[in-house]
Amino acid sequence: MPRNRHAVTAPDAPEPAGPYSHAVRAGGLLFCSGQVAIDPETGTLVDRGPAEQARRCLQNLEVVARAGGASLADAVRMTVYVTDIGAFGEVNEAYGAFFGDEPPARVTIGVAALPGGAAVEVDAVIALPD
Repeated sequence: MPRNRHAVTAPDAPEPAGPYSHAVRAGGLLFCSGQVAIDPETGTLVDRGPAEQARRCLQNLEVVARAGGASLADAVRMTVYVTDIGAFGEVNEAYGAFFGDEPPARVTIGVAALPGGAAVEVDAVIALPD
C-alpha cells in the first residue's frame, strides 16, 4: 500500500462484508467505510427499528474511529443512508444524541436497499488529532 495512505483495521468492529478496509488514514483524515447495524459480538443485524440501527451504526463507527487514532467527536462529514426516508425523524433523533453543539456536516440519502437487509448505514470522514 502506498505510504501516503494506511488501512485501518478495527478488531472490535464487525468484520467487513467485502474487500474493503474499516477505514483509511490519509492527509490528516480518517475515511471510514459505511457501517450497518451489525452487533460485533454476534455478527447479526440489530433489527429493532431504524433508530436502534442508527445507534448501532454510530457505535460501530466509534470503534473504527478509535482504531484509527481519533473519536467520532472529530467527525467532519457524515453520510446517513436510509431505506425509508419516512424514518428520518427517528434516525435524526438517535444521531443527534451522539454529537454536541457542533455536529459534523451531514447528508442523508434515501436508498432502495442496503447490505444484509439493513435499514440504515452510516459512513464518516474524521479529522485526525494533531
